[in-house]
This record gives sequence, C-alpha cells and structure tokens, in this order.
Amino acid sequence: MDIQTEWSKRHVFILLGPNYTRFPKRTKTMEKIKVISYGIGAVGAFIAKLLLEKEGVEMVGAVDIVKDKIGKDLGEVLHMQKKVGIKLSNNIDSVLQETKADIVIHATSSYLKDTCPQIASIIKHGVDVVSTCEELSYPYDSEPNLARELDALAKKYDATVLGTGINPGFLMDTLVIILTSVCEKIEKIEATRIMNAATRRVPFQRKIGAGLTVDEFQDKIKHKQITGHVGLEQSIAMVSNALAWKLDQIKVESAKPVVATKTVESKDVRVKTGKVAGLKQKAKGIIKGNEVIALDFQAYIGAEEEYDAITIKGVPNVYQKIQPCVHGDIGTVAVIVNAIPRVINAPAGLFTMKDLPIPCGTPEDMRKYLVAA
Repeated sequence: MDIQTEWSKRHVFILLGPNYTRFPKRTKTMEKIKVISYGIGAVGAFIAKLLLEKEGVEMVGAVDIVKDKIGKDLGEVLHMQKKVGIKLSNNIDSVLQETKADIVIHATSSYLKDTCPQIASIIKHGVDVVSTCEELSYPYDSEPNLARELDALAKKYDATVLGTGINPGFLMDTLVIILTSVCEKIEKIEATRIMNAATRRVPFQRKIGAGLTVDEFQDKIKHKQITGHVGLEQSIAMVSNALAWKLDQIKVESAKPVVATKTVESKDVRVKTGKVAGLKQKAKGIIKGNEVIALDFQAYIGAEEEYDAITIKGVPNVYQKIQPCVHGDIGTVAVIVNAIPRVINAPAGLFTMKDLPIPCGTPEDMRKYLVAA
C-alpha cells in the first residue's frame, strides 16, 4: 500500500462531514487562540498584521532568523505606529515553552527540505502548524520520506500540520477538486492563472525576473536564482490523488521569460521593450500518453487580462473564471489564517487541503469557528 492510500484511509472519517471532530485533540474551551508567527518576511509580515487584528486571536510570540529583527518589538518590525509588546526571537523552542501557544503560523521557505527541521521542532512541543511552504501543500510525491516522518511525528506529539496558501493550496488544486463534484465523468482538467505582477510587491517582481535581459534571466534560471513557480507538481499530485487517477508522469516545464513588446512598468520597476516582464510556466499530468491535467501559470508586469480559470472537460463540461485574478498576497494570507480553525479542530497528523473540510472566511470572532468539545 503506498503512503498516499494508507494516509487517506487512516483519515477518511474526516470527509464524513460535521462528525469529523468527534475525536478532537483538545477538550477545553480556549479563552483566545494563542498564535506564534514564525518567519516575518514579506508574506509573514502580512500574516502577522492580520493576526493582530483578528478577534479571538492572541499573538503571543514572533520568531525570525534575521539578526536586525531580533530583540525588536513586532510592531516596529511591521512598521506599525505602535508597539505590541512582543519581541522577536530567533529561538522557537524558548518561545514555545514560554507562551504555551496553540498554533504556529510558519512562513519561511518554499522547500520542505529547508522547513522540515523547523516544523519538526514545533511539532515536538505538541503545537499545531499551518505553513506557507509550497512543497508541504502535497508532499507525498515530491518528498514522500519527509511526509511520512512529519505525519508520524505529528501523531506522536498530538499535533496537526497543514501546508497551504493561494497557489498551491487553493486555486489550482482545492478549487479544482471542489468543481469536479458536479461531474459524472472527467476527461481533462485545465487550470490557468494569469496575473499582472505590477500589482504585487517588489520582491515578487524581482523573483520573476522583471527588468532583466533575456540572457540574464536564463542565467539566473540556470543557477537557480530564479526558480519559477513552486507548487505546480504538488497541485497536480493533489488533484490526481483526489480523483484516484494514477498518473504515469508529472512533467513540470522550466520557467520561460515573458518579453515585453512595449515599455511597461509598476510603481517600482520599469521594463523596457525587449526586456523580461516576468515568466510563464506549464505543468502536465499524463496517463498513457494523454495529458489529463494541464496547469498554466503566468506572472508578468503589463498583463492586460488577469484571471484564474478552470476548465473541466467531461460530463458536464465546467467553465469557471475569476476576473480579475485573486490577489496572490491577500489570498495567501487569508487562506492561511482562515485555515486555523480547521487545523485546530482536526485530529493529529499531516494534512492537505483535500483532506480537511472546505475552509471558509472567518470574519467574526475566530473562536466561533472552533467546534466545542
């Protein structure tokens, strides 16, 4: 029995509906959900700001490894107009011991090999984790050994772990899976995300190569200074596993430059004609030589049309389009924070978005979204 099948059977009761919480980890009512932010980079800072505003949530700690941030008040690091009484630490173990947190929001790296030791150190305190790590969104194909280790560790220490975000985590996988619910037959799934990177933060614009020459772009790709979109493989694997499709191959193409045909610009980056405005990348899931899942990701400054589209060819055909596309940073922050009740309510183990109940927004006091024991 492969790890995906074994894992899915072990947690299949979660798909039964409201009764999935009949074996909750916690049996006491929380005064507030105590949260630690681990990683106060660009996305982590947005997450921390939202958590500080959330009713029913108490930020009790913040962790980062950047020396200039250590010892500073979180409010100062977030460029707020006030101090919040939380000083940044570089020691997650000491913060966990002092705060008795319920959950850690983890936002440090896209790659599971880098984040696994960090996540494991949290699990050993019996504390839940929601992580932005793209490879953790569905690690069973790309990092099966690490997935197995984290799942076993989480069960041992009675903790729950989830990797999610806007993409991977929702648009090209969870939303796709939800839309297949109306289909009797499915022949092929196509998902496309096109975004105008001018609306995104500058680090993202640099990450996709905006402003480089084509040669500079290719060189940075070669030396992995630009990696393209991380998560296409995980999204395809999640969708195929949900549909019980046994793929022969997942093929992720290298990122290719999108060259500006006219001068385009964002607030901070100007791209002249002939230079790189961003990138595009495709991935395919293949069965018996047939392409059954196709993902198309494009992010570049000057995209005239932004949208998230899903096409399901089957019975019936499904055509879904969100226009303009969901904002990446805002969407990621929302999915991460809104996942907190789902994770706290879930049994111990390593989970993916396809295994938990469908998430929803949490505009009210977050404690209202916890199932009473």
